[in-house]
Amino acid sequence: MTAFFNWLGTLHPFLQAVLLVVAFAAIVALALYLIDIAVKPGPVYTAIRLATCVVVPALILFLFNSYIWAVAIAAVLGAGLFLLDWKSRKGRGYLVQLVGFLMPALLFVLIGLVLPSIQTIGASFMNAAGNRFIGLDNFVWIFTQPLGLRTVLNTLVWVLVAPTVSTAIGLAYAVFIDKSRGEKFFKVLVFMPMAISFVGASIIWRFVYAYRGAEFEQIGLLNQIVVWFGGEPQQWLINSPLNTFFLIVVLIWVQTGFAMVVLSAAIKGVPTEQIEAAELDGTNAWQRFWNVIVPGIRPTLIVVLTTISIASLKVFDIVRTMTAGEYETSVVANEMYSQLRFFEAGRSAAFAVVLFLMVMPIVIYNAVQLKRQRETR
Repeated sequence: MTAFFNWLGTLHPFLQAVLLVVAFAAIVALALYLIDIAVKPGPVYTAIRLATCVVVPALILFLFNSYIWAVAIAAVLGAGLFLLDWKSRKGRGYLVQLVGFLMPALLFVLIGLVLPSIQTIGASFMNAAGNRFIGLDNFVWIFTQPLGLRTVLNTLVWVLVAPTVSTAIGLAYAVFIDKSRGEKFFKVLVFMPMAISFVGASIIWRFVYAYRGAEFEQIGLLNQIVVWFGGEPQQWLINSPLNTFFLIVVLIWVQTGFAMVVLSAAIKGVPTEQIEAAELDGTNAWQRFWNVIVPGIRPTLIVVLTTISIASLKVFDIVRTMTAGEYETSVVANEMYSQLRFFEAGRSAAFAVVLFLMVMPIVIYNAVQLKRQRETR
């Protein structure tokens, strides 16, 4: 495969574009063949399948000059198409259509996710050069060195604080502005940070936290406010461990708009009859919120919390842009990149595996909750 791409790179860009279009057309044609022609009964489609069993092995023989591969592919292809022909006569062709529709997505998942994951797990048990098996040494290093422990601890702080605060603020905002006169305008104000990339948001907040000596005029908003109240300017991004929380504020600022919009839509889906019935029973606003609205939006709350939790576990841009992981602010995703820059491929892969293991419980919990919701409907 590498030799093929190297050869492709030597061609004229126009020829590269033509070959890519031809390859895409071939993939589409194969999908259409599986979905439409391969499952239909009748002599015409049987003849097409028979021709396929002859043309494809002949093409393999021409390209690779191997009778063994040609015969093997002819046997497999003939058996498969014979089975399809028999299934189509029995009215079961929809299974092949389902496979035809799913095959491109499954192929991309296999190439882009499954195989790299297996390679990363294997690399986590190898040395920095990737040529010697060292067992669990990389994981032992992570959980015994101060840098590794601080990195994992910071990541846990992110995943505990950011989703909770973002969801709480978003839910409170959604409840307070629900059905208010300027609801759309207020929603736009809070949702606007979602349109900014994490790098852009980090640059904005670096200006907010900017520090200059007490003898200079402050250009950072936070330090200027401190000076107005008679305090001394602080280097907010250097002082540990509070600097980690100042970084978390950036993610909260971005994700609160997402939580607010999703939860606001869920609140509007709560039946009005339930709220009115609770009001007639003499409940106050807090009781109606806690006993009617929250249970009604519980599935959405779970989705919002798990989504922001996964984003918190994978956070990289904010830390890299604002502190580059210095001053005890590094997280797993940032340290994974840093170790790779230091040519420690094994440790980098080990950090990736740790991150994967931290994300999996959240994904599994979300899947279980979705399954329960489908069962109760």
